[in-house]
Amino acid sequence: MPKQTVTATSSSASTVHWLREVPLRHSPTSVWLGLGRSGTSRTLGPAGVGRGSVVTTRVVALGWRPVPVRRRTSDPVLVSAHRCGAGEDRHLENTRPALDRALSLDVDFVEFDVQRCADDTFVLFHDDEVEVDGRRTPLSDLTVARLEQLVGPLLRYEDVLGALAGRRRAHIDLKFTSPSAAYVEPAGTHEVRAARRAVEVLGPENLVVTTLEDASVRAVRDWADAEGLDLLVGLSLGRSVKGLPVVRQVRTRWSELRPHLRLSGSRANLVVAKHTLARLGVAAYARRRGLPLLVWTVDTERSLRYWMRPGRAWLVTSNRPEVALRTRERAAARMRP
Repeated sequence: MPKQTVTATSSSASTVHWLREVPLRHSPTSVWLGLGRSGTSRTLGPAGVGRGSVVTTRVVALGWRPVPVRRRTSDPVLVSAHRCGAGEDRHLENTRPALDRALSLDVDFVEFDVQRCADDTFVLFHDDEVEVDGRRTPLSDLTVARLEQLVGPLLRYEDVLGALAGRRRAHIDLKFTSPSAAYVEPAGTHEVRAARRAVEVLGPENLVVTTLEDASVRAVRDWADAEGLDLLVGLSLGRSVKGLPVVRQVRTRWSELRPHLRLSGSRANLVVAKHTLARLGVAAYARRRGLPLLVWTVDTERSLRYWMRPGRAWLVTSNRPEVALRTRERAAARMRP
């Protein structure tokens, strides 16, 4: 019997809603059909024989027609060196020696964390707080001079952009936010100021911006659209919930496992997920919607073998970029005729 696939359509203007395109054969395989705003969720048995359904609204149209089977891309997965390529040495994170090491590798992106100090200086640092006189103090309350007294010399954001220009693409992970009132005018936010400078130095095609905060993503996206910039901005899924109330932990993880509302609300055009969440459905979500997928932080050889296969992700961030690059080359060699 010829191979068939199934699609469901709604009556709205020209909207076609897909859950999956699945070859139909005489087998017990079930196919889930989603009809979006007006339709039904229906389980079908072999050859389209109904085995039960849950009708939410009136079924407007249900048609069968041959459709092309979607294939994963054969493009190689890109590699990003995590925290400037420091590897497993925490003392080298976001430092000049780590950056020089990353630049010596054939990585596609260099990832780094950006914080804002009280004097509006952008620096490379991961943590939001440091200990001052026995208490945790936000970096936004400290000048860069005071912060360097506490933690030692810091890389300036401007210096890193200059070092990357013409050599590598930047994966900029923003660790700060703006006052709530600032988001009314996105162009005036701290996040947009950082993104604007990166675009000026590198060009929008040579960077991606990621952040844990929905409002930050939307601010940068709205600004980029207003400027006519094709800039990738991603909402990071997989934040730490340690120390949060149990209810908030559950709510946060659920919003990440079912990210549609947050991603659409923030207008993210890049899906960014911790590798465990990516395997639990976020990667499939990105594929269904045709969005690029950035997976972090993939370090074990087994996980790298999985994620470096063409089509699994667009970009992988790793503390072991050399291993990621070797794994990518082996994957490419297996695909050569």
